[in-house]
Amino acid sequence: MTIGAISVHDVSKKFRLERNRPSSLKEAILRIGKRRDTDDFWVLRDIDLEIEPGAFFGLIGHNGSGKSTLLRLMAGIHRPTTGEISSEGRLSALLELGSGFHPDLTGRENVYLNGAMLGLGRKQMAASMDTIIEFSGIGEFIDEPVKIYSSGMYVRLGFAVAVNVDPEILLVDEVIAVGDEEFQRRCMSHMNMLRAAGTTIVLVSHNTTLMADLCDTLGWLDHGRLVEIGDPDDVVASYLAMVDAPGDNTLTTHD
Repeated sequence: MTIGAISVHDVSKKFRLERNRPSSLKEAILRIGKRRDTDDFWVLRDIDLEIEPGAFFGLIGHNGSGKSTLLRLMAGIHRPTTGEISSEGRLSALLELGSGFHPDLTGRENVYLNGAMLGLGRKQMAASMDTIIEFSGIGEFIDEPVKIYSSGMYVRLGFAVAVNVDPEILLVDEVIAVGDEEFQRRCMSHMNMLRAAGTTIVLVSHNTTLMADLCDTLGWLDHGRLVEIGDPDDVVASYLAMVDAPGDNTLTTHD
């Protein structure tokens, strides 16, 4: 039985950038009441895509192409400036280092907190606690404040929580690359288990070989526009042809 689906319809996202930001408190106070000098920056433009239930969908593109922003829109962290995004199913996400963690709480307390944010009760999270601790490999540090964790420990615990709350949709950013090779293999193996169970997975990565091997469908973003979507081998070939082309290795489709 397949579960989870995402629809992105005519989505654009704009951020407002402030120019000549004040460099001191005094300067900020003196500017109170004055008109701010800002620029609008379109991170995404006119994105349309349908991610089928049970699909393993990948997003590739150069740094700043809009991949992570699109993932955050899917997760509901940001709202589109225009257009609509809808999803069906319980969504779990690992989008950035320490996302969803409170630094002053212990790892165990943060597991319960993340479960509550996903609508899961303390009893449900307690039943998964041993599995989460074992998968993360952080051992006795589970009862220490996460502010003392290394980046690798953050990622291991974050991923362990994300994949062990029975997600129907799983969103994963490049952050898993912070872990060591053995942990990355376990992550991929577990995502394949979720995929076999019908979970819809969206993965962002710069590793084109990995993406071609894992994904059913691949989307290529460049300067906020969806350049190509389709068979992973074909999309990777198009992307690498652009990267290897002489001169400017970015497309000029943005406004």
